[in-house]
Amino acid sequence: MTPKAYRRGYPVAALAGIESDHAALWQVFSQVAKHQQTIHLSENRSDSKAVYNFHESIVNALRPTLKEGVRSIIVASPAKTGYAQEFQNHIEMHHAWLLQGPNKATFSTITGSASTSADVAALTKTAAFKQLIKETTAEETENLLEILEKRLSKADNLVLFSLEEAENLILKSQPAGKPKPEYLLFTDNYLSSNRRKNRVQRLLQIAKNKGVKTRVINAKSTAGKRLTQLGGLVCLAKPD
Repeated sequence: MTPKAYRRGYPVAALAGIESDHAALWQVFSQVAKHQQTIHLSENRSDSKAVYNFHESIVNALRPTLKEGVRSIIVASPAKTGYAQEFQNHIEMHHAWLLQGPNKATFSTITGSASTSADVAALTKTAAFKQLIKETTAEETENLLEILEKRLSKADNLVLFSLEEAENLILKSQPAGKPKPEYLLFTDNYLSSNRRKNRVQRLLQIAKNKGVKTRVINAKSTAGKRLTQLGGLVCLAKPD
């Protein structure tokens, strides 16, 4: 793991700070939040088409994060505004697919500004934000646990438990008709205590580059405890 990666930790959630005329998107890591981009509202909020396009731009900006496997989304807006709820309503009305199925995302709203680095630093230190992160990521990892248990119940060899097996599946090109990697799951304890950190980090990076959904899960969570029982690392494959 690079020094930079050590400082920021592992991905936890995405944060969208919605203001009257713009939205700031952040990647929340276990140690820090990193600004992704800022999206501006083209007109004022009385223009319903402009607001629709604004919300669509936010969804599109979140897609790369969702594809990486981060499914916890926190939406913030200042007190006495309904911007976060308006975006949540947009998701429910136009992107119900994000809220359904085993790969669904978890959206939560919070009152507060997340427009600048100072805003986010203050927001992420609040008890309300920490609790929301805990609840939102818990729901997300429960979804992953459901996927894992369903795969374990099938005798199709689509669940791998060792670093070597995961490397063999992810690093090598799989021929047509063979299972392809879908998820790579670690507990944070596995990631921090493994003596083969360089190999683990290389696998994580290559998995992300190949579009495999990667998640580091708190070992103290329900899903984390189950992963620990399985060795701390699980790679889920899917039929081609």
